[in-house]
This record gives sequence, C-alpha cells and structure tokens, in this order.
Amino acid sequence: MIVTFTASPSIDRTAALTAPLERGGVNRIASVDDGPGGKGINVSRALALAGAPTLAVLPAAGGDPLLAALAQADVAHRAVDLPGRVRTNITLTEPDGTTTKINEPGALLDDDAQLACLAAVRDAVSPGDWVALCGSLPPGPSEDWYAQLITQLRGSGVQIAVDTSDAPLVALSERLETAAPDILKPNGLELGQLVGDDGLAIEAAADDGDFLPAARAARRLVERGVREVLATLGGAGAVLVTAEGAWSATPPPITPVSTVGAGDSSLSGLLIAHTEGLAPAERLRRAVAYGSGATALPGTGVPSPEQIDLDGTTVSELPLD
Repeated sequence: MIVTFTASPSIDRTAALTAPLERGGVNRIASVDDGPGGKGINVSRALALAGAPTLAVLPAAGGDPLLAALAQADVAHRAVDLPGRVRTNITLTEPDGTTTKINEPGALLDDDAQLACLAAVRDAVSPGDWVALCGSLPPGPSEDWYAQLITQLRGSGVQIAVDTSDAPLVALSERLETAAPDILKPNGLELGQLVGDDGLAIEAAADDGDFLPAARAARRLVERGVREVLATLGGAGAVLVTAEGAWSATPPPITPVSTVGAGDSSLSGLLIAHTEGLAPAERLRRAVAYGSGATALPGTGVPSPEQIDLDGTTVSELPLD
C-alpha cells in the first residue's frame, strides 16, 4: 500500500490560453479543466491508473466537491473532516507549455485537526507500506511538521517519501539526522537550497548535459541519512542518488503541454518501481518516463502506464568519485 497525505489539497483549475500570457491585457482561453489536486493526490491518481494500491488521506469536509472528484477518478481516499471548503488553485498554460500557477492558501489545520490527520495516516498503514508526505503546509502547523510526522510514523514500520518546498523543506533539512525520509524529491532549485549551493547553476548545468553538480549535491543529503534522493531537473531529466551510487536520466522527446503535476508523477513512477523491486537505474527510468508523460498531457493530467515511454528514457550511471 502507498498512502499519500496531502495537507493542503485543492481543486485544480487549469486554463489553456490561446496565446502567450499578456500581463495587464485580455487573455483568451481555449479550454478549462477542473480536477482533484494537491501533490499527494496527484501521486495517488497516477498510482491508481497504474493499478497500484493507494489511499489518499486529506483534510476536507464531507460533501466537498473535491471528494466527489476523487470518487469520479476512482481514487480511494479518506477525508479528515474539516470545516470550510477546499481551496481552488488556478493554472494558466501557454501554447509553448509555459505554466503560471496562482494558488489560494489552504484551510486552517488546528491542533485537533493535525492530530486527526496523523491518526488517519497511522490507521491506514501496515509495516512495510509507503507513506508519501506531499505539498505545502496550510496555516496552523509549524514549519517542521513534516519532520515531526516522520518521527511519529517511524514506529509504524513504514517507509516515507517527502515532496515539499520552501520553509517546510528547509525545516526538514535541519532535522535530517533524526527525521530523514527514505525518499526526498526536490527539484533543482530546492536541491540547491537544501545544501547551500546555487540551484540555478545546478539546473543550468543539467540543461547543458552535466548532471554531476546535481548528483554531488544530492549525495550530501544521502550522507546525512536520506536513503534516496530523486532530484527532478525539468526538461533535462533527473538524477537519483543512493548509497549504492548515482544515475542520471534524460526524457524521451515530447511536445510539452503542461508541467503541472510532472514532479508528482515522477514520484509516482519511483514508488511504483519500488513496489516492483526494481534496481535504482530502472527506478529512475520509471520516474523520468512518468514525469515526461505528465508534461505531454493537458491540465493536471497524470499518465497511465500506456502513456509513458520507457524505451525512450535514457539512463546513465554517474561517476561521483
């Protein structure tokens, strides 16, 4: 079982523009897509399409439109009752794939709601299961809440993946010695932030075909206790670093449509590969194929196994020493 927890879920409304975004001008929309959103929910959506056992845990009031959208998408879910409505996030995609996101703040999670969320995740897992803690934190929890959750969940015998950003990611990085997840999935900018390097330089190097700066930065996180680091690097691909070594992967050629959910789909591919017992290089191949598959889809689409290109995804081992 792969249980995802999305602390700040959303309805994702994606509007595809007919022309490049013009600030201060009139912009016309070719199509609009509404769907269930939030990083953990996106992970569960991709897992469900692949037939992998998954449960999405999230705070939401009974009757919230998000729960109906999850049911329509055949995503098993467990909601922690919370007053108010789930937020709506707006994404604008331009014809060349450029994506602009406008996100509402999440609903308040008070102390009781935080305890209820932890209890819901604990009740859903058995030893050996995966828990993916994903996305931003809403108002209420402290910035180090993910670190606290990792510490509290360890006693359940689960494996833990984390995909977050900004202050919660920095707070987690400060507690890796006691709260290191099994998988950490930063992008290039976040990777630089975690280790004090220039994230823009890491991404620029990857764009030029040099994945060593990203791999070396990720290895520093592995040395601090993270079992596996998947660093996604946009259209250049990704690197995977474990104690066994480091690998890079480049995606197949695609026409980018929307980058929304690409990183979430990459994490889905990695988790699916783990459940299948694949070696690190093949886990990375699956992750990058899923990420590029999502980028080729409109709106918040996540790919099915039939929509990914494993053969077109190239994996190479990196010499870090």
